[in-house]
Amino acid sequence: MHIGIIGYSFAAFLFLLFSTLLLTTWRGRVEGTYLLVASVVSGCWALSAVALEVKYSTLTMSIYQVLEIVKNVVWFTFLYKLLKTLKEAGGQDGGFLIYAPGTIVLVAAGLIVLELLSLFFPTTWGWSGMASLQLAGHLGFAVAGLTLIEQLFRNTRPESRWAVKYLYFGIGLLFSYDFFLYADGLLYKEIDRDFWLARGFVSAFAVPMAAIAAARNPSWSVRVFVSRRVIFHATVLSAAAIYLLVMSAVGYYIKFYGGTWGKAAQVIFFFMAIAILIALLFSVHLRSRLKVFLSKHFFNYKYDYRDEWLRFIDTLSAGELDERLRERVVKAIADIVDSGGGSLWLRDDASLYRTTSQWQSSPTKEVLTENSSIIEFMRERDWIIDLFEYTRSPGLYDNLDIPDSILSLKDAWLLLPINFHSNLLGFIVLNRPRSPRTINWEDRDLLKTAAQQAGSYLTLMQTTRALLEANQFEAFNRLSAFVVHDLKNLIAQLELVVKNAERHKHNPEFMDDAVNTIGNAVNKMSKLLAQLRKGRFEIGNSKEFYIEEAVAQAVNELYHYKPKPNLTIKSNYLKIVADKDRFTAIMVHLIKNSQEASQSEAGRIDVTVEEKDGFATIEIDDDGIGMDDDFIENRLFRPFETTKGNAGMGIGVYETREYIKSLNGSMSVRSQRQVGTTFTIKVPLESGPLEMTSENNSDSEAVL
Repeated sequence: MHIGIIGYSFAAFLFLLFSTLLLTTWRGRVEGTYLLVASVVSGCWALSAVALEVKYSTLTMSIYQVLEIVKNVVWFTFLYKLLKTLKEAGGQDGGFLIYAPGTIVLVAAGLIVLELLSLFFPTTWGWSGMASLQLAGHLGFAVAGLTLIEQLFRNTRPESRWAVKYLYFGIGLLFSYDFFLYADGLLYKEIDRDFWLARGFVSAFAVPMAAIAAARNPSWSVRVFVSRRVIFHATVLSAAAIYLLVMSAVGYYIKFYGGTWGKAAQVIFFFMAIAILIALLFSVHLRSRLKVFLSKHFFNYKYDYRDEWLRFIDTLSAGELDERLRERVVKAIADIVDSGGGSLWLRDDASLYRTTSQWQSSPTKEVLTENSSIIEFMRERDWIIDLFEYTRSPGLYDNLDIPDSILSLKDAWLLLPINFHSNLLGFIVLNRPRSPRTINWEDRDLLKTAAQQAGSYLTLMQTTRALLEANQFEAFNRLSAFVVHDLKNLIAQLELVVKNAERHKHNPEFMDDAVNTIGNAVNKMSKLLAQLRKGRFEIGNSKEFYIEEAVAQAVNELYHYKPKPNLTIKSNYLKIVADKDRFTAIMVHLIKNSQEASQSEAGRIDVTVEEKDGFATIEIDDDGIGMDDDFIENRLFRPFETTKGNAGMGIGVYETREYIKSLNGSMSVRSQRQVGTTFTIKVPLESGPLEMTSENNSDSEAVL
């Protein structure tokens, strides 16, 4: 069979097969319509070329010429539609879109007219008379097609070129060959027959490229599926055939120019070529690389990554960031490859790697150090280790030394490193899957991506746990600070007793007051110890009492200090519900602060109690050193901020405000440097009569 018939028949078969795939999966998209029409017309054009080779006639030549013009026009229309879409999406502006359609229509119409004239008036309008015009017209088509390809490539965003680059290569190849064919024909006034015969194979080569581009563009509505096994074997056979063809040509050259040694050299060369081909065909490494290349570039992915990722994240997020997260990490990763179970190894504080959790797997007490071969290998390479592959071909892992304790683990299959920011947190040992399977490049990429996400979750868990421990220590330190603050106030009262004991120890009234003060201190310290054992401060036993009694008690406790506080009670029987001891303590603290802020022992401290709008209002006004606005706004109510230097803890005012807020009350402050400070406390009153007890019958006036 003639080579021209073979080439154009092959091109027609591929174009019509591609058209069938497009037609069966077509969804009515405009781009798909244009591509389908272009493919069908190209197939018909190739068939007309076959008919022309089988039996030449004026009619078959005219049909071939008209179909070639139509073929170019429909490919121009498809490319023009793509270019117009890109321009509308923000491509580069230009005048090409304005003049291209009209120019193409005029050239096509002119060529068709010339072809019809040559068909109906062959004697007047023969081929020799119109050769230059027709060749120039076809050459113009080729130039216009290359210009369209250039415009498309320029207006396609770099991140989108992956999807259409093979279309540009394939169709660009057609127009490039046409340019070469018709430029040569215009130069010599006739088409070179050898170039024309080779054109069928060139056209056939463009079809797979267009198919790849169509598969990568869902809007063109084509899903090309061919078995991986078929593509792999077809590729191998095609490569072997091309190899043998090239070797045959070289062998022929050796025989023709080899002289007396030609035939022997040819035989030697053929046997060496066949031996090399067999060695390549049986190369496991080469076959593996070829499979990966074909899978990456010609097939859809085996996973639905959206579903896989949602399932993976749902498994990790199914509980709290606690120890159970480790088990969920193993399960989530094992489910990707249908593993029957696994164990998680993590690095501890001593930089040792040990098992921390299992999922459907037996525990092990094996411990690995940072210097062990397997840890260094995973840290440097970040490879997934297939233990079955390692057992068969340890050389693939550069003589990695895996401990027998890991190799002997029941059903152990894969070792998957877990990293976070290039830091090896640990690794997962996955058991054999429920059904025999092997992993390829896609499985490895998905497993490594999932391991990175799991590493972020594990790091977040460790960080959360460390933060929780830090918060616990902080809470303990704050609790200790409050205890020390209250002890400081009690010690100040006891110091006053000790200071006056030598002078007043024979005074019965002093001794009674001293005993009461010591008893009160013991009672408060007992409560502090009880709260310290519980690990927190509590409001205590809230009950009803008159607020003026608590304020009077606080004034009495500090009346022996200078400047002496002055109490004024403008309203009586102001009943609130609170812990009386705690409320008295905060009053003591505020009055004590005013005493310490006074600039002299003759200073003024006025304490006023009254009822305002249903609130018990307490004002503590002094003429001390005062505070500026910045300190009040930014530091006064923050814990551990003080103006007393080493004499203060900086938590008294903060504790007072928090306690008043717990009573649904409020506390405000007005102050001015070198003028004084006024604290105002408001607590809501309780309605109804107060049940009188012996404690409530005490005098509400301060002992002066």
